[in-house]
Amino acid sequence: MDYLTPLGWIVTAIAVLLTGISKSAFGGALGGIGVPLMALWLPPGVAVAVMLPILCVMDMFGVRAYWQKWSVADLRVILPGGLVGIALGSFAIGALPDHAVKACIGSIAVLFMVDRLLKLRDRLRLSGQPGPAAGGIWSALSGFTSTLAHAGGPPILVYLMGRKLPKENFVATSAVFFTVINAAKILPYLWLGLFTRETLTLAAMLAPLAPLGVWLGLHVMRKVPERPFFLIATLMLGASGLKLLWDAFA
Repeated sequence: MDYLTPLGWIVTAIAVLLTGISKSAFGGALGGIGVPLMALWLPPGVAVAVMLPILCVMDMFGVRAYWQKWSVADLRVILPGGLVGIALGSFAIGALPDHAVKACIGSIAVLFMVDRLLKLRDRLRLSGQPGPAAGGIWSALSGFTSTLAHAGGPPILVYLMGRKLPKENFVATSAVFFTVINAAKILPYLWLGLFTRETLTLAAMLAPLAPLGVWLGLHVMRKVPERPFFLIATLMLGASGLKLLWDAFA
């Protein structure tokens, strides 16, 4: 941890807080920014390994805050796909160039933001909500990119936002999905040797910031009406997509 300067500690702490706020208030739309911020001072593999235990802590607080407000029907669709994505992502780590995956997901996220803001589907007279097949595809993609870089937010939000769930159902469903996904990533990360004494020590030092971030997000959630909420979530989705594109081509 000698490579963390005082500024590095501050940025790393901000990354954890932003992730907590995102998970509890914006359905994880900003969650993909945490690891890139930490990777400014930490090796990427260390950043990913440090972030996973912290995400698991946040998940416990997030699910408790929205207990039984999730959509069971949607979880039945997306959880199997997410687990398939984890299996694929675990074998892909170190073998595939993740910049190509980031570029694809970033492009999809930005296109979805533009679609929602400009109502392109309405202009093309396309209607209907995404069904089980779309849910399986998006959730598998989310599990895959989440395994590679904890960047599973954009693809699953494409599906969940398309379902037009009420605000609390939307956030609760996202929280349960990532609780299962993050817990399922622990064994592959152990298998890949990403957890070391150093990464676990750093995670333990940053973990107290997790509930604080979730708490801050809940206060944001209560004060934002439904329409502005989804506008903010859409913009956050686009911002995370742009960040993924930046990482892919930088």
